[in-house]
Parts: sequence; structure tokens; C-alpha cells
Amino acid sequence: MLMIGQVYIAYLGSLPEGEFSPMSQHLSVFDDVLEGSSATDSLVRSYKRSFNGFAAKLTEKEREKLANKEGVVSIFENKILKLQTTRSWDFMGFSETARRIPALESDVIIGVFDTGIWPESQSFSDKDFGPPPRKWKGVCSGGESFTCNKKIIGARIYNSLNDTFDNSVRDIDGHGSHTASIAAGNNVENESFHGLAQGKARGGVPSARLAIYKVCVLIGCASADILAAFDDAIADGVDIISISLGFEAAVALEEDPIAIGAFHAMARSILTVNSGGNRGPEVYSINSVAPWMVSVAASTTDRKIIDRVVLGNGKELTGRSFNYFTMNGSMYPMIYGNDSSLKDACNEFLSKVCVKDCLNSSAVKGKILLCDSTHGDDGAHWAGASGTITWDNSGVASVFPLPTIALNDSDLQIVHSYYKSTNKAEAKILKSEAIKDSSAPVVASFSSRGPNSVIPEIMKEPPWLCPHVAGVAAYVKSFHPAWSASAIRSALMTTARPMKVSANLHGVLSFGSGHVDPVKAISPGLVYETTMDNYTQMLCDMGYNTAMVRLISGDNSSCPKDSKGSPKDLNYPSMTVYVKQLRPFKVEFPRTVTNVGRSNSTYKAQVIIRKHPRMKVEVNPPMLSFKLKKEKKSFVVIVTGQGMTMERPVESATLVWSDGTHTVRSPVIVYTDFLI
Repeated sequence: MLMIGQVYIAYLGSLPEGEFSPMSQHLSVFDDVLEGSSATDSLVRSYKRSFNGFAAKLTEKEREKLANKEGVVSIFENKILKLQTTRSWDFMGFSETARRIPALESDVIIGVFDTGIWPESQSFSDKDFGPPPRKWKGVCSGGESFTCNKKIIGARIYNSLNDTFDNSVRDIDGHGSHTASIAAGNNVENESFHGLAQGKARGGVPSARLAIYKVCVLIGCASADILAAFDDAIADGVDIISISLGFEAAVALEEDPIAIGAFHAMARSILTVNSGGNRGPEVYSINSVAPWMVSVAASTTDRKIIDRVVLGNGKELTGRSFNYFTMNGSMYPMIYGNDSSLKDACNEFLSKVCVKDCLNSSAVKGKILLCDSTHGDDGAHWAGASGTITWDNSGVASVFPLPTIALNDSDLQIVHSYYKSTNKAEAKILKSEAIKDSSAPVVASFSSRGPNSVIPEIMKEPPWLCPHVAGVAAYVKSFHPAWSASAIRSALMTTARPMKVSANLHGVLSFGSGHVDPVKAISPGLVYETTMDNYTQMLCDMGYNTAMVRLISGDNSSCPKDSKGSPKDLNYPSMTVYVKQLRPFKVEFPRTVTNVGRSNSTYKAQVIIRKHPRMKVEVNPPMLSFKLKKEKKSFVVIVTGQGMTMERPVESATLVWSDGTHTVRSPVIVYTDFLI
């Protein structure tokens, strides 16, 4: 019996120019590699609108044969990716009265790759919207009981995982509706979460349109479906792509569906905004690494949702949760997970963390369950507990199905000590409240950090959250419709507000360029334009050969045979380099900026560096004079130092170009090996 293997994705690069039939090519390739099965049975998806490739069921032997065929850039498994407020825009300095051009904002289309959308939400009403922009070429194919409108102008679902339950663009998870409303939701008055965090809910660009690409079903988010969404969205005519998804760890560019899709989007001047990952605070944890898209960290706002628990001895502790339940001011008896377990079913560890199948519901019912886990609420809810006290060091408030408070290590130990001190332990969990957080913004502890494990010379992450930055990118696009993806990315990075190194674990590796500033981003003064030639040269410098680079770019690019550059030379708005420990170094970063501000302007360079630095930064020339708009000027940043150590593995500075009106900031980072 022939064994049909798992799904693999074959990436064949750009679509060739002229008359070309991708499907014919794909079927021809199949004829050469398939061993008994038919092409119809094996083919899962053909990518043919915006780039070239296909997804197919292959045996391991067929995969090996395909990988060795001429014209194949890469072949990789169809892996599953993971999914990575009313006050937030005001905190960013992006008030409702910020300058806008409504007619142009209404022409901006944001493609959201996520779990779908709930079209009946007020955030997506099409009241006062005109017809879709003329450039729109997409469709509304949302499945059963789903209708688009003049706000949600397109919808598609992708389901290579054959999830028979989740077969509509309608969002049954909530994640997609959340991200779409942040980026471009309408203004909705008097919104709150059961009375918490009340205010006006609004997206970054309320007049913009949404095109929804459901790439995540209940089973997960498949690589083949993400590439299919890119293939469609680029051809459909979106302007910005927001994708809050990622792998657990970074992968090679040619095996990363988001990096591949974003590359071809960039070639059409479409900027992709991607979440950097939720594996912080460890270094090297960022999974969004390609320089042709914006990778976004997560940071805090100045509104903190807290909760309190009062123990039977009168001790009050503060934790985090969105707890909208009231316990009527009553004390409830407490029980520890390990004291309420089915001893024959589970070991001590599983009992302490309150795994559902370990709990004796008759012992738990009507009590507050104490759990040494971030997920103890699931078991507590199932067992009929009246509430739960859990552990969580992230500092992030989550929503729970019953009265719950999450405490850090030290406070949870206080609860344990009290529990052990009495035979009648009791507690009450109070309703959550919103307080002012004067320490904000800081990068969230769960947010992934650099350095970049795939391209060490590229530093990522301007903090906020992915849909917020997508909304800001759309805002910039509404003022500058003709700008390239790299110009918008540069504007977001160079106008970002500086953040304190001392307030963020791993400093600049956590916050990258700084905290995005929507208002300043529309007038950056100078931009670092990155062309297709720049990117193909970077691929050459990374070791890709001429044949592969030509397939990816779709042009006649050639990799120099004699001279090998470095990815650090990419015309990118930050400057990063890895150096070996304890060795003197001298590194040069060539850069070119384009004047998008006033004619007849002069910019002077300033280097901001902390006291007692271990490196020196020079800029040559230190002054740039522009006579015309769109004029380009080049300079070199020279960084020297005596050596880096694992005890102090990162040194950073900031290069600032200023004409007295505009401030163009770029981080300069040198790092060595970490003690990890």
C-alpha cells in the first residue's frame, strides 16, 4: 500500500515574467518526483498569484527528489505556528484629535492574518463608509453565515488542516477580532470589560478598510495556509499586513512562511508587521528575523489591571488578573491542589499544579484552590472551585472563568505559609481595578528578545504590540501613499521614543529602536530606503548563491565571486554587529538616507552614549546638506573598541541626525557571547 506522506511546501521563488503557467510547472515537477500517487491526490495548494510554489503530500523519498531539482529554492514541512485596549492609543500620544486625511485613510487596506473576525461587532460597522477602494481586487468568501460590508471588504479562509468544525471566517477564538479592532476598529463609546477599563474603544486608523485572511483554525495555524494568504493578499491589493503569529524559535529565511510571504509583499511596497514572539525574557528568543518586515515587541501601558486577595489572617496581597467576579465580601475555605488530588491518578507535581484529571471535585467544590501553576484555573473551574490562587511572574493580567488572582513567587509563598499555619485557611478574592502605572512603558517580560539568531547583524523590535504598529503603519501610509515598505519601516523606527536601558531586562536587545510614536512617524525628515538590490546583496553576503538569489528576487542579480560583504552593510535604520570576546574591534557601517523633509536642510550628527563606554562611535561626514526633496546622501558610522566580555556582553549608543525640527534616531549595538 502506498503511504502518502505529510504535507511539505516547495518554494520556487518569484513568478517569472512574461507568459508563464505556474500550475503547468507544478504538475510537471510532480511527474518527475511522484512514485505512484497522482498529482491531484498529492497537491494541497498551488501558489501562483504573487510568488511561485506549492504545498503537497509527499513521502520522504519524494521530498528528497524534489529538494534536489533545479529551480527549487527550499522545501520544508507544513509546520504549525502559534498565535502570539481602550487606553493604549492615548498613552502612545496618538489622541483622537491627531491630524488625519480621512479620504486617504479610507483608501488604506489592512490585511489581517489571524483567527477571523466577528463582523457584527460595532468596531466593524460600515456606517458612513463609501464603496471599497478601486484598487481592491479581493473577494468575500467567508463561508457559512458570513457577510462582508464596506468596512470588512474582503474575507478568505484557509484550512489545509481540514478542520471540519471551524469552517468560516467568523472568529470563534476572539484573537483575530481583537487584533483587527486595535489596528482599524471604529470608534465605540463606553466600552469596558465587565466594567473594567471603561472608555472609548478605537483603532489606530478607524477609517481604514479590513481584509480578513483566516489562517488559524481551532487545530492551529498552518504554514501552507499562511503562504496561501500572502499569495492572495498581495494580489488582492492590501497596503499593510498584520500577522500576530510565529514559530517557537526562529528558522532559516527560506523555510519561514512569514519571511517568504513578506519578501514578496515588500516587492509590491506592502509592509508586513509581525509579532516578535512570546518567549521572553531569554536572549536569542525573537522568532521574527527578516529585515524586510517590522518585528514588534510587547510593552506595557500606563494602565495596570490589578487584583487583591485577603487571607484569613488579615494579610492583603496584590496580584494580576481581569477578575470581574464578586465574592460578596465573603471568606471561602482554601485547599491546596496537592491536598485535593486523586492520589492514585497523579503524582505530586501534577497535583500541585492542579491538573484537571488530578483533582477530587468533591474536595474542591465551593473552595478557593491554591495552585503552583499559571494554568490552575482550568482544573479549578472544572472541579467546581469558587476561586483560585495561581502563580505567574509575567506581570500580565489575564482573563479567567472564575474568581482568580495570579501572584508572583514571593507572594505565593506567603499564601503557602499561611495555609500551613492553620487548619481553617480561608480567603476572599476582590474585584479587579485599574491603577496608574508610572513605570510604563517597559517591555513585557514575556516579550522575546534579541539578538537575531539567523542574521546576527540585524536588530529587530520597536516595542508595542503587532496590531498597534500595523495601525501606525497604515496611518503613515495614509499621508504618504507612494512610500515604499522600507520608507514606512524606517519612519517607524527612527522616530521612536527612547526607552531606558536600566528599566528593561537586556536593554536595547528588548526594545530595539524604542517606543513607536505615531504622530512623529508621519514626518521623519530622513528615511533609510532599502531597495531590492540591497536585499539581494544581503542574501549573497549570507551565503546564498546566484542561482538561488535570482529565483527569490525574480531578476538577474549576481553574487560577486571575489568580494564578500556583510549583512551589517544593509541600508537598515539600525547598526548591529557581533564581535568576539576580548578582542579589539573596528567596524564600519555604510548608510544612505533620503530627504523626505524640507528642501535646503542641513542635518548634524550627534552620538549619545552612556558614561564609561567600551566603544567609540564616529560619523563621517558629521553633517549632511540637502538641496532637494528625495535627494540622497551617504555616510559611514565607525565603531571601535578594546574588547567585550560575557559579564558585560552588550554596548549601545544612539546616532541622532537633526536639522532642528526632525530627530532621526538609530541604535548602534555591539555585542558578544552571552552567559546563558
